[in-house]
Amino acid sequence: MTAIYKILKRDAWVAANTAGTFTGAAIDHRDGYIHFSTGAQARETARLHFHGQTDLVVLEVEAEALGPALVWEPSRGGALFPHLYGALAVGHVLAVHDAPLDASGVPVLAFLNVT
Repeated sequence: MTAIYKILKRDAWVAANTAGTFTGAAIDHRDGYIHFSTGAQARETARLHFHGQTDLVVLEVEAEALGPALVWEPSRGGALFPHLYGALAVGHVLAVHDAPLDASGVPVLAFLNVT
């Protein structure tokens, strides 16, 4: 299993969970796909794009379960990032992790075993 991760505001997850699908955050709508990160990429994504943002959660999803709608495309530094072209059914979410801020305002992804 390949786990991928989506960082988002808790209220967006609550709304998605109620609706049964997550259609993306503002940046996802702008770009036309839902941005995900691998475990190795998630901490840097948190640092670069979510610094200082409170009340965050991280969705853990099995990449293979998303089928052909998940496309691996080059992004930051040419690394391949998982992009979901379509909505995320909440049934595909394996776990929801809290991401509190550390003393410098960076979200802590303590659940990751990746350095």
